[in-house]
Amino acid sequence: MKLYSQKDVDPKALRGARIAVMGYGSQGRAHALNLKDSGFEVVVGVRKGGPSWKKAKKDGLALAEPARAAQGANLVAMLVPDLAQKALYESIEPALKRGATLLFAHGFNIHFKQIKPRKDLDVVLIAPKGPGDLVRRQYQQGRGVPCLIAVAQNATGKARARALAYAHGIGGTRGGVLETTFAEETETDLFGEQAVLCGGATELVVRGWETLVEAGYQPEVAYYECLHELKLIVDLLHEGGITKMHQFISETAKYGDLTRGPRIVDARVKQEMKTVLQEIQSGKFARQWIRENAAGRKRYEKLLKRDIRHPIEKVGARLRARMPWLNDTRA
Repeated sequence: MKLYSQKDVDPKALRGARIAVMGYGSQGRAHALNLKDSGFEVVVGVRKGGPSWKKAKKDGLALAEPARAAQGANLVAMLVPDLAQKALYESIEPALKRGATLLFAHGFNIHFKQIKPRKDLDVVLIAPKGPGDLVRRQYQQGRGVPCLIAVAQNATGKARARALAYAHGIGGTRGGVLETTFAEETETDLFGEQAVLCGGATELVVRGWETLVEAGYQPEVAYYECLHELKLIVDLLHEGGITKMHQFISETAKYGDLTRGPRIVDARVKQEMKTVLQEIQSGKFARQWIRENAAGRKRYEKLLKRDIRHPIEKVGARLRARMPWLNDTRA
């Protein structure tokens, strides 16, 4: 394991550099503002007149259309959605100067060969292990979200140093920057989202809620038990792992955890996780998602509507309306 910190940063690596941040969504906004606050010259590349343009302008950042923003930039950060990156790269490639650094926050397009960068470019990865909102808030608090770092092309011999300086600029070295590869970051990130963090966790919450409601319990009580209280457990896990969680839950909860948990997430579930991982590793998931996007996302939209129209969301909306402070942490 190679873990970098602030002491490993070469202050000359991006000194005087012009950084073009492509996109102004969750990660784009956080990176651009953090880099600006760290003293870098930043320009945001977005479509003129759109919502992102107006938001970035309101935030006081320099703006330009993507190709214009890339012109003369020392580093270009590709922070638009995964399936928009190929077309974006093709549109800005003529503007990229020789020896520039092309940076990604997720390895999808490089690992699955949707983008094949010019050989004269450095190609690097800085992937914060948290959403953009958290990247920004932790930076403002003097903290930092840990990042992953990888190098796919080292045309100049300075790729890693530049990537590490970028990670430092967004606050990543405060939390630690762990060396990886584009393949490892991409495959583990997709797996984590699908099997645990998003797909796994939300399905577990919904199925638990349904089980209680179908058994005759109040939907509101089921919501508090299966969704609202999840934050308590996640916070404990985040702060001190499984050990801290066991320290702060009751003996009854611990006994239930140890004896019933393995019955819910059992060997069959683990086998299905292995299948999901194999689909990621083989490129099956990527091909399916790319085809779905090209076909107009009809199935995706149908599944998304089904998810957000689930009765648990109606119950949750009513209960959360009584707790407006839940949104106070947003940047």
